[in-house]
Amino acid sequence: MTVESNSATGGAARHVVVIGAGAVGSATAIEALRAGLRVTVIEPGEPGGPQATSYGNAGWLSSHSVVPPALPGAWRKVPGWLADPLGPLAVRWRHLPRALPWLLRYLASGWTEARVQRTADALRTLLADAPALHARLAGEAGVPQLIERRGLLHAYRSRAELEGDALAWRVRGRTGVQWEEWSAAQLRQREPDLDARYTLGIFVPEAGHCRNPGAYVAALAAHAQAAGAGRVAARATGFRIEGGRLRAVRTEAGEIACDAAAICAGARSGPLAAAAGSPVPLESERGYHVVVEGTTAGPRTPMMVADGKLIAHWMDGGLRAAGQVEIGGLEAAPDWRRAEILLRHLRAMFPALASAPAASAKHWLGHRPSLPDGLPCIGSAAASADVVLAFGHGHVGLCGSARTGRLAAQLLAGAAPEIALAPFDPRRFG
Repeated sequence: MTVESNSATGGAARHVVVIGAGAVGSATAIEALRAGLRVTVIEPGEPGGPQATSYGNAGWLSSHSVVPPALPGAWRKVPGWLADPLGPLAVRWRHLPRALPWLLRYLASGWTEARVQRTADALRTLLADAPALHARLAGEAGVPQLIERRGLLHAYRSRAELEGDALAWRVRGRTGVQWEEWSAAQLRQREPDLDARYTLGIFVPEAGHCRNPGAYVAALAAHAQAAGAGRVAARATGFRIEGGRLRAVRTEAGEIACDAAAICAGARSGPLAAAAGSPVPLESERGYHVVVEGTTAGPRTPMMVADGKLIAHWMDGGLRAAGQVEIGGLEAAPDWRRAEILLRHLRAMFPALASAPAASAKHWLGHRPSLPDGLPCIGSAAASADVVLAFGHGHVGLCGSARTGRLAAQLLAGAAPEIALAPFDPRRFG
């Protein structure tokens, strides 16, 4: 990547600080450098390391993931969610008082099909060409093999089960998503290891997959540094804003003077957004994964099964199953029973895995940064237009990071964003 300086026009390059070196932050740093900005990245941990949300991502570059988690009628399921601590969505009782306002907004966002459609239309603008954007970034970062563009599969046990998802597919269709339906015979031919109880498949050709999200994000962060970004290993704590202009980002190691900043700190972005005058209802949707090593049984296509609500596919380190949503905050200890549920589902999906020793399975927990309406925050902070918010992608963080990085860089550079940002405006929360 060629980085051009503003010095050609007689002025020093505008200095921007990117807070966070996850998928969104690393993409933002790369795109800001491409725009001719001087970049410093603040990140206390190792980019792409086990502590990072991107590390345990399911790897889906699902450009069709435009439907928010809450759909009409979801409120009827709340008692079951609360009663079953090991269900696909669970709320820890101790965290419930704090999470309740978020949960009410979460349910309201999907109260009608019209609301769901508005969310889907907005998300589609962010995700539509995500696999191509990621393939470009991976190529620039020297890891093109980590991005696959072979489509994604949704497997169903029956026509009735598929009809239960009819609203979601209807909404996706209106946004331009196209798919193929696979019969039982086609499913058996293409996925011979999949349990015979699955009799229908919906295949989305446009989607893609990342074989190692942690390594991919680490490569993007390294690429940004090689292209000229500075790196400060510290935690950002706030901002010095004077007269509506950003003067510095405050960190545990002192202030970093700058002209602009982007908050890309994932689930830990809330206090920073509030410090910039834009408090938002950010919550951690705690997600788990399990990786089975030393097996050859499994899917030929990255897939999700409707009954287990989990995603399964091969990663560089083995067969990974990811899913589950647990509302319990950032600090609660993991409940590894939830990872064991994923392993049981995985073995039920692929019976040949039943002989795989339990010791071959590795568990992980991460924090999806989620806003209750299913849309991220991308826009300027209330206290200063020099501070850009770029976080809150929920289940589409890796997928949406490539375009979000472009948008954040455009805002940092004072350029017009390439898509309409009104649906993602932080001010929508009041």
